[in-house]
Formats: sequence, C-alpha cells, structure tokens
Amino acid sequence: MLQSTFLFLSGIGESTERLWWEDGIGTWDAFLEKTIAPRISSFRKAQYDETILEAQKQWKVQNSRFFTHILKARDHWRLYPNFRSQAAFLDIETNGIPLPDGEITVVGIYGRGRMTTFIQGENLSGERLQAEFASYDLLVTFFGSGFDLPFLKAKYPDLMLDHPHIDLCFAARRLGLKGGLKAIETEIGCYRPTSLEGLTGWDAVRLWEEWQLGQADSREVLIQYNEADCKNLEPLADLIYNRLAQRQGLPEFIASL
Repeated sequence: MLQSTFLFLSGIGESTERLWWEDGIGTWDAFLEKTIAPRISSFRKAQYDETILEAQKQWKVQNSRFFTHILKARDHWRLYPNFRSQAAFLDIETNGIPLPDGEITVVGIYGRGRMTTFIQGENLSGERLQAEFASYDLLVTFFGSGFDLPFLKAKYPDLMLDHPHIDLCFAARRLGLKGGLKAIETEIGCYRPTSLEGLTGWDAVRLWEEWQLGQADSREVLIQYNEADCKNLEPLADLIYNRLAQRQGLPEFIASL
C-alpha cells in the first residue's frame, strides 16, 4: 500500500494518483521507470523522482517517523500493512476529570501479541512509557487524537510521540461507521467477554474509585476492560484498512491481513 501511495508529492491529490494507477503507474518503481507521467511537466517529474527515491530509502530502513511528516494524518492508514507488526494499539483510562486537572489512571498498550499495562501508583511513569513507545513504529487508537494523546502529552510533556498515528474513530466515519468503539464493535461483530459487556468509560472511572476505596476486585475488572479496549483495536484496524483500500480501488488490495 505504502509503495502505491503518491499523496505525499506536492500538489498530488487522489484524482491524479488514481489516474496514475489506471495508467499503469501503480508503484514507486513504476513511476521511476517512466520518463513522463500524466498531468505533470518533465521538470516536476524529476523533482518527484528525487522525493520518491528518498521515500524508498526511508522505507528500506523502516523509518516510519519519516512518513509521519510527509503524509497527512488522514492518510496514515495507508501505512498500516507495512507497520502492522510493529503497531501499538493504545488506550488510556482517566479519573473522569478533564484536562488540566484530570489524571491518567491506566495506560494500556497491546502490540506484537502481548499486553502491557501501566497503572498509576504502581508502574506508570514517563520514563517507562517512553521506553515502551520507543519500541513501536505506529500508533493505533480510537479517538486518540482528541483524548488519549492530548492527555499523555499534558501529563508527560517530555514524552516523544512522533509515530504515524491511525485514529480509527475518524477512519471509521469515512466508511459510514458511526458511534463509539463499543457501538462499532457490535456492528462489525467484534464482541467482548460477557463480564465486560455494557461497561463504558464512566464505569472505568467508577472502578478506579472503588479500587482506591479498597475494593480489590474492581482493579482486575478495570485492567480487563482496558485490555479489551486495546486488543479490539487490532481487528477493527484490519477491517477498516481493508475497506478503505477496497474503496480506493488500490492496485494491490490486501483482502485479509
């Protein structure tokens, strides 16, 4: 997918990109092999060749951060199949108070088949979060651009979050999938354990408060709830990527990840 993307070239939009695909220019290599391309001058073609050669260089060393800056945020979903194996599926819980006074209670990160949970008062710190995030090449959230990432940056100002970021909330809306994460999960047939059915973010606030008051069982339920939020992002991301790719009519649509 990434090597079929030309939207990072200055002045190139989806209509020109699609025209190139239809003209047989479906990859960066195919573009570089051509001496001319539709809708651009020979001078611009030479400039684009240089940009694509740099993109190829960065891709070969798996520098996902390079693409954070040259691709618009709405197009970061195109990186998904290339960096899926190094994606961090992220979700946080808070005490229910908005910024600047709110506090993060739990940070969950699911990636490479394992779950890592950071808990306030136990193992949650800026240093540990930085070490964990640094080991991933892509962030995947649901409304993370409006909630999770602003909270993390506010509470840990030195935290480096320069990864490309796929916000599934907005990607889902482009496909007509509306509502919160739980509503979309139900719509696509992604279900949670019976013990977690019906729980919402406000229940996570309640569970934290109960735990602080000495109800030990609430701790386990809160951790399980956060874990489900993180793990369910992966099948949702798979589905959204495939539907967006199919809608784009990509030359190499990945039917199943």
